[in-house]
Amino acid sequence: MVFNFVSQSDICLMNIIRAEHMGMCFGVRDAITLATKETASTPLTILGDLVHNETVLSNLRAHGIKFEQEIEAVTTDSVMITAHGASEKSINEIKARGLKVLEATCPLVHFAHRSVAELARDGYHPVIIGKRDHVEVRGLTGDLKAFDVVLSEADIENLQERARFGIAAQTTQPIEKVQRLVGIVRKKFPNSEVRFVDTVCRPTKQRQFAAVELAQKSDVVVVVGGAHSNNTHELVKTCGRYCPRVHHVQFANDLRSEWFENAGIVGITAGTSTPDSTINEVEQALRQLADNVCNRN
Repeated sequence: MVFNFVSQSDICLMNIIRAEHMGMCFGVRDAITLATKETASTPLTILGDLVHNETVLSNLRAHGIKFEQEIEAVTTDSVMITAHGASEKSINEIKARGLKVLEATCPLVHFAHRSVAELARDGYHPVIIGKRDHVEVRGLTGDLKAFDVVLSEADIENLQERARFGIAAQTTQPIEKVQRLVGIVRKKFPNSEVRFVDTVCRPTKQRQFAAVELAQKSDVVVVVGGAHSNNTHELVKTCGRYCPRVHHVQFANDLRSEWFENAGIVGITAGTSTPDSTINEVEQALRQLADNVCNRN
């Protein structure tokens, strides 16, 4: 591990703290356990990325698990649906090929699927607050005849008026953003009935609230998580509202010593697919960084 060490002795006084809630959630842990258990007895292909974390994916590949983005490329008899879920239409297409389907879908994503289906069944026009191209959002909308996906006020401006709007959210969206956008829909369409079902998962809420507390008392925040992890990116944004120095890293060797000049308190948080081992390695690297600078001085 190589650092370009700064000459600031103040880094010797650096105090490292962790967010109260951080790192891998139960849904991801359960998905990993299911995948490794299944592949011990039969070859397995996971359709898409089980989670958006390269460390986790590399470990699964080491167990012989294959990953494919398209069902046509699958060569094993067993296929796993990712923790992000999939539409019933997609699952039925897989079964129609004679393949065994294992669902690693997070239970809280299942709740979101049921909520959206109920809204549509009850006559509400579904509006999903989330990233249109995200695998979870594609799963949430895949069985719907009509729907809209919004992520900003500008998106809401493009909505057509409906008698009834049913709003749910991608499970990893910050609840504050979701509530704000729901309020904007209600304001824009005062004559419409707007029903909101809170589908933001509890681990996401816990990590978001804990990130705010962490950022408010930190000089620098390090957010550990995959480059393509939505909830990790949202943690970065949240921390950035309360701390001007926020850095997103995937691995310990991504750290740069110049980030921590004159930093008395450095906070660490992590996304819901980040392994404990990666978090520990980042913290150890930070402590090594401080020790090395102190010894040089």
